[in-house]
Order: sequence, then structure tokens, then C-alpha cells
Amino acid sequence: MYFASDNWAGASEPVMNALMRHKDGYEPAYGDGPISESIEQRFQDIFETECAVFVVGTGTAANALALSALTGPAGTVFCHKEAHIRVDECGAPEFLTSGARMWGLDGKHGKLSRKALQTGFQEVPHGVVHHGQPSAVSLTQATEAGTLYSIEEITQLSAQAKDNGLAVHMDGARFANALVTLGVTPAEMTWKAGVDVLSFGATKNGAWCAEAVVFFNRDYAKDFIYRRKRAGQLFSKMRFAAAQFEGYFENDHWLDNARHSNAMATRLVKGLEALDHTRLAWPTGSNEVFAIVPKQAAQKAKASGAVFYDWPSIGLDPEECPGEDEILLRLVCSFSTTEEDVDQFLDCLK
Repeated sequence: MYFASDNWAGASEPVMNALMRHKDGYEPAYGDGPISESIEQRFQDIFETECAVFVVGTGTAANALALSALTGPAGTVFCHKEAHIRVDECGAPEFLTSGARMWGLDGKHGKLSRKALQTGFQEVPHGVVHHGQPSAVSLTQATEAGTLYSIEEITQLSAQAKDNGLAVHMDGARFANALVTLGVTPAEMTWKAGVDVLSFGATKNGAWCAEAVVFFNRDYAKDFIYRRKRAGQLFSKMRFAAAQFEGYFENDHWLDNARHSNAMATRLVKGLEALDHTRLAWPTGSNEVFAIVPKQAAQKAKASGAVFYDWPSIGLDPEECPGEDEILLRLVCSFSTTEEDVDQFLDCLK
């Protein structure tokens, strides 16, 4: 009953099989071989456009390096105040951008609104020497709250950013989960909606250690090979990072994994809704479920072996917050979560 994070799950069989296929023999180092070239072409096929693709090892590296290409030491990146780039990456975006500011904005359940973004533009205006200069807007899809931006919302926020001369970054750590819920194409959720660069996550969805920075606006990618090298993300045996994507994309395995983890989250939601003493903190859009449960029930579940994280009540109105004897939990399903895991956990809460 592991619901702490989809990072706790192992690597899926197709990914590991792909690694094993390439374990022998020789291939040019640093991504100059045929595997890396084929993976870049696969990304272009998936996104239906020419794009520049750079494989890295972690989501933090993908986000921080992507933002470093969009801004500089006097820059400001507008994001949700709970965004991973602002809260959970130990200052890596600021470090790799040489000091750009991650400017947190309010928004219900992890999502930026046009009004919040306009507030940010007013707080950090262009051309004032005392402020960092607005450079980019970063959207997380799916958000830290497991909610989703609709295609219309992405399009509107991207247009608002472009109207103010800003680039648009998408943190897609759970990109596949958002994609299958919305039932749209990768192109529709990114460059067709105005996204310039995507941090494409695979690790949470079955890869071992593989992320990619995908530039739809290739003007921003001109010196990225040097940024990646300087950050220690150019692996000598890059074929093993690329090979993970070979298995990940094979027969739409990545989408199957996301559908499964989302389905397990849906099963969990239905079970929680059937219990009298538990309630959802907000609607679930992906594979993350946020639920308010009695503290005693949570303690019982932990004693029975369930693993999950308590979560702060950020973004909830006072009347929505947990009561004195309640607690807010984040419950994350993965490609390896089973129906038995979900049902056993629900039994613990009864």
C-alpha cells in the first residue's frame, strides 16, 4: 500500500528490457549515437513538429535548465506559489538561471488564473531597474494538487504571457497523466496552445531515470548543449538514458502506464466517497488524490503498512480545512499500484 509518491515505484518491464537490449557493444558517447538520434525523432513524431530534444536525468535538472534558457540573472519567472520549481527544487532554478526569481502567485488548487498572472505583471513591471525583468511563465501540468489546466486555459495563459513578451514553460513531470485524462494529443497540450519549452517527465511513470527538455521554439535551444554540459547532465553513456525512452514509448506503453495509475486513483476516489467520514479536498484530475480523513483512521492505515504523506491545507478555504480530529493526505497512485492495494487501504480507513 504505497501511496507516498509515484517516485517510489520501480521501473516498468518495457523500460528495463530496452536497457538490457543496449547493455552490450559499443556506441558513440555523449548522445552522438543512433539511439539518441532515434529518440529525438520519436519525440518529433509524438509532438507532430520539429523540436529540439535534450535528455537529462532528473525533473529538477529539466526544469532548472529549461528556465535558464528562457531567462537570466535579472529575470523573473511567474509560477504558482506551490509550484515544484519554487518549493521543492532547493533553489536549483535560481542557481542555474544565475539568480532569476521564481515569483509565486495565488491560485485555487494549484492553478494559475489570468487574474493572478496579471497581478504578477503589476508586481514586477517591465523596465524598472529595481525589479527583476519578467521573462517567463511556468505552468505545471498536472499541477502539484493533481488538478489540470484545460487546453483553453493553457492557450489563454500562454497568449497573456506572449502579449507581455514572456516565454512559456510547462513542467510536465506528470505529463502523461494529464494527457490521458484530457483525451488530447501531446501537440494540443503544448505548442499548439502556446508552450515554448516542455520539461517532459518519464521517471514518475515507469522510467528509471529519464526526463527530457523539449524546445518547440528552437530559438531558445541555441546554447542549450553548453547549459546541459555545465550542469553535469551530459552523460557519457547517454544511450542508457535514451534507451529508457525507447521502452517507454514502445507500443504506447507510456500512455498505458498513465491510464492505469489514473484508473487506480479513480478507484480510490470512489472508495473514499463511499465512506461517511472521509471527503475529497478537491476534485482529482490525474493520479494524485487529496483526501481529508480522521486522524485515527490515518494512524490505523499507517499501522497496517500504508505509506503516504500528510499535506498542508494550502489553497483551501477555512471552512474546507481539516477539523481538529482530521488530517489532509496526499495519496499518489503509480503504474504499479494494484486494485488490491487500493481496496486494502480503503478497508483500513473503514
